Order: sequence, then C-alpha cells, then structure tokens
Amino acid sequence: MKIGIDSRSINLHSGTGIGTYTKNLISEMININKDNEFTLIWTGKIDNNFSKDNTELIYCSGRHSTFFEREYIPNIISSKKLDLYHIPQNGIGFPFNHDINTIVTIHDLIPYIMPETVGSGYLKRFLKDIPNIIENSKGIITVSEYSKKDILRFFSGYPEDKVFVTPLSTNSEFVPMNKNECRKTIQNKFSFNEPYILYIGGFSKRKNVHGLINAFSKVKNSLSKKYKLVLVGSLKDEGLNLKRYVESLNLENDIIFTGFAEDKDLPIFYNGADLFVYPSYYEGFGLPPLEAMSCKTPVITSNTTSIPEVTKDAAFLINPSVDEELSNAIFNVLENDNIRNDLIEKGYKRSLEFSWKQTAKNTLNAYENIKSSLIH
Repeated sequence: MKIGIDSRSINLHSGTGIGTYTKNLISEMININKDNEFTLIWTGKIDNNFSKDNTELIYCSGRHSTFFEREYIPNIISSKKLDLYHIPQNGIGFPFNHDINTIVTIHDLIPYIMPETVGSGYLKRFLKDIPNIIENSKGIITVSEYSKKDILRFFSGYPEDKVFVTPLSTNSEFVPMNKNECRKTIQNKFSFNEPYILYIGGFSKRKNVHGLINAFSKVKNSLSKKYKLVLVGSLKDEGLNLKRYVESLNLENDIIFTGFAEDKDLPIFYNGADLFVYPSYYEGFGLPPLEAMSCKTPVITSNTTSIPEVTKDAAFLINPSVDEELSNAIFNVLENDNIRNDLIEKGYKRSLEFSWKQTAKNTLNAYENIKSSLIH
C-alpha cells in the first residue's frame, strides 16, 4: 500500500497523548512491513528515525496552516496517488475540497459530552468540523470500544463496520525500577521525606483532581503513615485554581504540585509512588493507569467510560463522583498488603497485554479493510 500520514503532531503536540500516539504508531508501522510505502507530512525538526527506505518526509511549515491544510498537503497527496491518507489528530486538517481517500483517528468525543472541560477555540473548531469529518471519512480508527460506541451514538448513520478499534500502549520506558531509589529521587527533588500518593495528567475539570484533593484531605489523618499527595502536570489555568484551593484548605504542606515533568522523569514518579490515583470522569482510553501498572504501582481509578475496558480487574475501581468512595479506596489499598500486592501483580500482568507494535498491526489491518472496501 501507498499510505500518507499527517505526522505533524509528533512535533507540534510532543508530550501530549496525540503526539505520543502519532509518534509510536508511525515508528512501529514503518518497521513492520517494508513493502508498504509511507509519505509522512512533517513539520519541525527532522527525526532520522523516521527516514527509512520506505518513507518520504514532506516538510510543511508550522505556520500558515490554513494554506497548507487546504491546498499544499492535499495537492501532494493527490499527486502521489496514495491509497489512503490518515489524519491521527481527530481529523483536524481534513482535505474537504479534494477527492482523497481519507481516514481519521477520533480519540474521543469529549467536546460533545463534556464541552465545559474543553478550551473554547478547540471546542468551536471541533463542533464545527467533526460532523463533516466523520461524514467524509472512508474509515474511522478509535482507541477503545467505548469511544466507538460514542461515535456511533452521536453519528448513528455512519457504518459500524467502518469504525476500527486499535487500543493504545505505554512507551518502553515504563518498566519496574528500584522503588526506593526512585522514591528518594523524587523526595530529594521536591524536598520531602514521606512516601507519596501520585497523580499524573492534566488538570482539566474532567480529570477530577478536585475530588482527589477532597478524598485525600479526608483520609490522610487515618493512615498509619504520613503521606504526601504529589500532583504532576502543567500549572496554568485550572491547575492554578487547584493550587489556590489546596491553600484554602491549608494543605500546601501535604500536597505537592510539581509543575510540568519531562517524559524521561515520568517512570521515576510512577515507580517511586506507593499508589497511583486517577479519578477521571471521562477517558477515550486513559494511558496513565496503564503506565502506572507497567511500573508495578497499584492503581485506583474510575469505573466509568473506557477505563474498566483498559484495566479490567487489575485496578481498584471507584465511582469518581463520590469522594468518600475514593478516600475509602485509598485507605484500603495503602493499609491492606494483600489488596495492594494483588493490584500490583494483576496490574503488571495486564499491562503486558498492550504494545505499540500491536497497535500498529491493528492499524495496518484497518487500512487493508478500508482499502478493500473502496475497491468493491
């Protein structure tokens, strides 16, 4: 097959879920089957790992995106007579005015379901474009069965057999490491001595970090050891609001906001933690619980949306809307060795069922199915 992929998210959205997905998906696909030819639409710094005998990188400026998305990129795709063109970032940049066999990855429909948790600019563009994107897509890839159900619920006219589920995975860096050394590294960096409970992710209201703070405040004095709650994520907008909320509760000595953390440091955070908590209201997939499980850290997370599909019985599942349920779960996991060790063992075993190579194979199978449907 001759496949085009909008690869710009590798650099434009580095460090985000979509950037991670795009980078890992393409890096695996170009190594699986050398017979396929890949045209990668690229912006930013060239990465030699993507320069292969079966790839061609077409450079686009990061600026003037309207011109590039409406004219420059579609003209390249058309001139190369590619079989398929894949847009991994929710179809943003879809070539509406060109006759190109385009498929898209729709990660989730959060702007439809929880619009109050999405930035106004992205929300406006998503709601305006996504009906046309879905209507004109030759096929849709999504990351969980739950997201597939959402897509078919909101766009009931779209053929179910054209929506393909390709679960995500963790990067190879997320592996068990020496817990004591990792804990000391984090303690030294942020100047504390206690063991810690961890959250990693954004501070959107959808992530329910407010509920985690409340649950921790209720349970912290009941625990047999003194714990810190470590919250990892960029401190802006809602993150700053949460920081002020913590100060209003006089918990600034118990709760640490680390700010942005580099990817290379995340496995150290996970491995050093006694517990990872992720009480999100809604996830299209939800990678952080899987990352924690890969590091042999026990996980408490939500019993909603796609999360149970990912974790199965390998995490302690709670109703994220009930603070008391979350605080009780924190107590039970930290105070009961049997529960904690069972979660560690099951979580690690479950994490081994996911790989980016499998994601890539599933995606290539989706390409084959979509291409075949175009011929008939």
